Amino acid sequence: MAGWNADTAAGPLGSGTVTLVEGSTFCISAANGDIRPDLPQGVFHLDTRILSRWELTVNGQPVEPLAAETREPYRALFAGRVPGSSGYADSPLLVERLREVGAGILEDITIRNYSKQPVECSITLAAEADFADLFEVKDARITREWMETRRLEGDSLEIRGQWEGLKKGVVIRAEGAGAGAKALGFRTSIPAFGQWSTRISVMPSLGGTTAPFTHPGRGEMSPSDRRRQEWVAKIPVLQIANRAIEKTLRRSYEDLGALRIQDPDHPERVVVAAGAPWFMTLFGRDSLWASEMALPVDPSLALGTLRTLAERQGSVVNTATEEEPGKILHEVRLDVGSGQALGGKSAYYGSVDATPLFVVVLGSVSRWGFGKDTIAALLPNADRALAWIRDYGDRDGDGFVEYGRPNQHGLINQGWKDSWDGINFADGTLAQPPLALCEVQAYVHGAYVARAWMAYDDGDLALASELRERADRLKQKFNEEFWLPDKGYYAIALDRDKRPVDACASNMGHCLWFGLIDEDKAPSVVEHLMSPEMFSGWGVRTLASTMGAYNPASYHNGSVWPHDNALIMSGLLRYGFVEEAQRIGTALLEAAEHSGGRLPELFCGFDREQFREPVPYPTACSPQAWAATTPIHVVTSLMRYDTHISLGGIWLDPVLPASFGALHISNAPMGDARITIDASGGESSVRGIPEGLTVHRGQRPWMSELVERAHHQTPEDYGRYWTTAVSS
Repeated sequence: MAGWNADTAAGPLGSGTVTLVEGSTFCISAANGDIRPDLPQGVFHLDTRILSRWELTVNGQPVEPLAAETREPYRALFAGRVPGSSGYADSPLLVERLREVGAGILEDITIRNYSKQPVECSITLAAEADFADLFEVKDARITREWMETRRLEGDSLEIRGQWEGLKKGVVIRAEGAGAGAKALGFRTSIPAFGQWSTRISVMPSLGGTTAPFTHPGRGEMSPSDRRRQEWVAKIPVLQIANRAIEKTLRRSYEDLGALRIQDPDHPERVVVAAGAPWFMTLFGRDSLWASEMALPVDPSLALGTLRTLAERQGSVVNTATEEEPGKILHEVRLDVGSGQALGGKSAYYGSVDATPLFVVVLGSVSRWGFGKDTIAALLPNADRALAWIRDYGDRDGDGFVEYGRPNQHGLINQGWKDSWDGINFADGTLAQPPLALCEVQAYVHGAYVARAWMAYDDGDLALASELRERADRLKQKFNEEFWLPDKGYYAIALDRDKRPVDACASNMGHCLWFGLIDEDKAPSVVEHLMSPEMFSGWGVRTLASTMGAYNPASYHNGSVWPHDNALIMSGLLRYGFVEEAQRIGTALLEAAEHSGGRLPELFCGFDREQFREPVPYPTACSPQAWAATTPIHVVTSLMRYDTHISLGGIWLDPVLPASFGALHISNAPMGDARITIDASGGESSVRGIPEGLTVHRGQRPWMSELVERAHHQTPEDYGRYWTTAVSS
C-alpha cells in the first residue's frame, strides 16, 4: 500500500512515536507529546498538516518522557517530568498531557509540584503550521512555502497561509495564555504539593471560520466518545475464554471504528480508510478488503465503501491519473494540493485489482440481507467494472488481466505488492511489466462468478451463462499457464514476454480462496506455503527464504503481512486444510499479543525460532484497516460463520483451536435482526434467528457452486433450486 507518487513504504516514524486517529484527522508526536517540523510528525486534517510544531517547555526545559498510554485510538495520556536544575536530584515537577483528536486536537496540560516549596514556572507552547501536504511530510520533501500571517487576540493565536490562491488556517486557543507571535505563554507559581492546568484547542479554520470543537464539561462525552459509543452499540459484543484473543478482537473493533471516515459529499455514508498515519483516506483495494473481512461486524461499511467507489468510478481515459472507463480508483485524497497529485487530480487509478474486487465485494454484500433495490443500484457499476476487465484490463486479449503504467509517475507495480521491487523471479531478477499477477486472475474469476450469481438471482440467464463460461475458461487457462510442474507451485505472474515469473510467493494463496486452483494441485501449493521456507512461525512470508530477492526486513520480499495470511487461511479452509488454517490463525493472534493486541500492517519475516517475538517493520502503518480486520476474519473463518440471506441460510460449523476456549458473541448483525452465537471447538449454537432463516452445518455454498447448480437447472426448475442449494 503506497502513495501514488512513490514506490516506497511510509516514512519512518521512529521508536516511541504515538499515533492518534479519528476519521480524517490524525496526530503523530514524540513520546513526550511534542511535535517537531523536521520529523514526519504533526496534526493532519484532510491530508494537510495544520500543526507542524507543538513543543512544550517549562522554564526553558523540554519535558522528559516517562510514559505514553493510548486510551482510545483517538486519545492518549502523556506523562513526563521537567529536568531538575542539578543533575543529581529528582525533579519535583511532573507533567501530564491528555490529548484527544477530533476535528483538530484538544489538550489538557497539568503540571504537578511534588516539592515542599512553591515553584515559579514559565510555560511555553511553541506552535507552527506549515500547511504541508501529507505526501510532502511523509517523503521529507516540502516544496511549497506558504505566505504566512499571524493574528493574536487574547488567549488565541490564528495562523493563516496562502499559496497560489489556496488559503488555509488554524486557530489555537489556550485558557489563561498570553499569545505571542511564535508561542503561547503562561507564567504561574505552583504551590507546594499543588498543581496548575490549562485547556487548549487547535482547530482548522476554513474560510475564516473555525469548526466548533470545544472541550466537553467534566463528566461529559466528547464528539469522538459519542461516535465511538454509537459504533460500539451497533457491533457484536465478545466474550472469549482466551483473554489475549478477546483483547485483540476488541482492539480490532476499536481501530476499525477509528478508521471509519465520512464521504464529504454524503456525511451519512461511512467508508473504511486504509490506515494510519499516512493513509487515512479511501483506497480501492485496501478499503474493499477491509470491508469484506468486516462483514460479520458491520455489513454497512462495505456498502458505504462500494457506493463511494462507484461514484468515483472511471469514465474517461486519462494517462496522467490512469483513469479508464469502468476502473475503480486506487486512492482518493480529500484536500491534497495539486502539486502532489498526478495530473492535479485528487484521485489516482493505478490499481489492477480494485476493479475486480469491487464486483467480488458487491457479491458478498448481496448475501448479507440488503434490499434487492440496494444491490440493483450498484449492478450497472459492476457491469462497467467487468467491461473494464474486458476492454482495458486484458491489454493484449490473452484472457488475463495485466498492468503497466502509462506514465513515469505512477506505481510501477499495481497489485497489492506495489513496491518497485515487489515482483521478481526466483533468481531475484525484477519482472518487467506488463505483468499478469496470479491473484488478480483469481479476483477476476471471483468477479465473474459473483456477477453470474447475481444475474441468475435476477433471472438474467443469458448474462449468467456468459460469465460462467468466462470464469471456466479463465480457470482452465490459468492452471495451464501459471502452474510450474517442475516446482510444484504457481508462478507469481506472467511477465511482458508471457514468461512465468517463477518466484515462490504468498500470492498464490489468494487463489485458493477463490477456487481458482485445480484440486489435484492444491496439496502441493499448501505444502509450499506451510514449508519452513515460507512459514516463519508467525505467518506465511511474502516470499520464500530460498528466493534470490528474499530479505526478511523488506516490505514485500520476505515480510509477513497479516491480511495476506488471513486470505490464505480462508483458502486453506475452502480446500479442506483445516489444521494448516488453524496454525496460521493461531500464529497471527499470538503475534498480536506482542504488540498490545494490535496487528501492524506487516512485520519482518525472521523465523520464530530465531527471535521469540515478531520483529517490527520500521515503517509499518498502525492501526491499518486490513490488519485491524484480520483478527475478526481469522475468528469468523475458523467459526466457519457466514450467511446467504436470500437463500434462507446461516452457516456455522466451527473448527476453533482448543487454545481459543469458548466464544460468546451477542448483538451480531443478521439481516434486520441481532443474533447470539456460542461456539467452542467444533460445537455451536445460535439464538435469536430471524424468521425465514435456518442454521446449517458445513460450509456455505460457494458462489461458484451455486452458479454451477443454477446452470444445470432448466428455466422451469429454476425457481425450485433454492431449496436444493441450501439443503444439500
